[in-house]
Amino acid sequence: MGEVRIAAISADPISVSEHSAVVDDPRMGAETSFVGRVRDHDPDAAGVVAALEYSAHPDAERILGELAERHAARTGALVAVSHRVGRLAVGDVAVAIAVSAPHRAEAFEACRAIIEDIKRELPVWKRQIEDDGRTAWKGLGG
Repeated sequence: MGEVRIAAISADPISVSEHSAVVDDPRMGAETSFVGRVRDHDPDAAGVVAALEYSAHPDAERILGELAERHAARTGALVAVSHRVGRLAVGDVAVAIAVSAPHRAEAFEACRAIIEDIKRELPVWKRQIEDDGRTAWKGLGG
């Protein structure tokens, strides 16, 4: 029953409401979501974070689809997941995940597993830009 409805890497802004809408299904009794936004601080930053620049390997969208499919199949969930690339300002959505499943346990489980796998497996890198111009690269798991 599980299915991936969106698995995208894009420079376009992410619509959280679109992700929620595509997993809306009368067979599903639970929906959960995760939204990752650019924040103005980081434990590794000396100052205020002004922006993040994300770049992705050409295979990143395929890999994102595979990891979403893995969790959709395992839990029977409907999944929509996107990761943005390019320069993002503080407050911008970098990652959106929406999951619906027959029961809440599967919805929460799939959503959490997907974001954890994104952090571990997705070949996306970010350059953190501080307000004073300092920069730092962070790779997988960063």
